[in-house]
Amino acid sequence: MTKFGELISSEIPVLIDFYTEWEETTDNVHGTLRDVAAALGDKAKVIKIDIEKNEILANALRIKGNPTFIIYKDGEMKWRQSGDQDANTLIGLVQQYF
Repeated sequence: MTKFGELISSEIPVLIDFYTEWEETTDNVHGTLRDVAAALGDKAKVIKIDIEKNEILANALRIKGNPTFIIYKDGEMKWRQSGDQDANTLIGLVQQYF
């Protein structure tokens, strides 16, 4: 949890994808996140967190849907949505917090 706190307290936006490996759409989400990371460059961080390997964190954040995307900046949650998102939508959302 301490590591997560350090991660989200960044001055640049942090987009986190909470996912599970067994989810059928995982490959699509990974491709989407690669596109988002490439488009945003060093202006934002894009991170994937496996729900099953981080159950305590997922429970603490009440992650129910898969995938769940959350944007943090300066340690504060700015946006959260469960379900698939396309790259352009995610890029636009993160850019609001530059």
